[in-house]
Amino acid sequence: MDECCAHKSAETDRLALHSAQRRVLTIVLVLNASMFAAEFGAGIVAGSSALMADAVDMLGDALVYGVSLYALSRGDLWKARAAIFKGVFILLLGVGVLAQVGMKVLTGAPPISSIMIWAGFAALAVNLTCLALLWRFRRQDVNMSSTFECSRNDVMANIGVLVAAGAVMTTNSIWPDVIVSLIITAIFARSAFSVLVGAFPLLKTPQHT
Repeated sequence: MDECCAHKSAETDRLALHSAQRRVLTIVLVLNASMFAAEFGAGIVAGSSALMADAVDMLGDALVYGVSLYALSRGDLWKARAAIFKGVFILLLGVGVLAQVGMKVLTGAPPISSIMIWAGFAALAVNLTCLALLWRFRRQDVNMSSTFECSRNDVMANIGVLVAAGAVMTTNSIWPDVIVSLIITAIFARSAFSVLVGAFPLLKTPQHT
């Protein structure tokens, strides 16, 4: 009887944890999707490649949070596949940022720094909220760990956008915007490799699906 009760208690705790994860992932998905629309629009108006790169990152996060929700109640193999999807998607975003940087260099027009500043602060507030919500799950499994990694990188990218905005305001040059775009690309690559390194070993354990 005690063993049965202990099993039921453990199962209840597991389900409660999954429910909490699902609720948090849903919240951060909505926050990121909403902020993408606002920040990308601001990036277009401001003519900022760094701001648009940061916005595309928010869209990428919304998509990978959706994948995380899909993998949440599944085994390690599915979680590994979801994490690999995230890693590959992040790499693709990096390629997109490089293309945007190239276009920025060709046009040569400095962005509107005031729009960069308010949009950057709004994005930072959203990502700090997401980071706080995900903190308790950051070491739960490879799925949640990679999700936390995305939000942590976003905060660094947001700070970079604000630094670029201040530098653009001071110098009236495109180069702070371009440099930060390249830094965001480097963050994409680091995050992608970190996620992939953590996920690939789990593909070798199909018995855990």
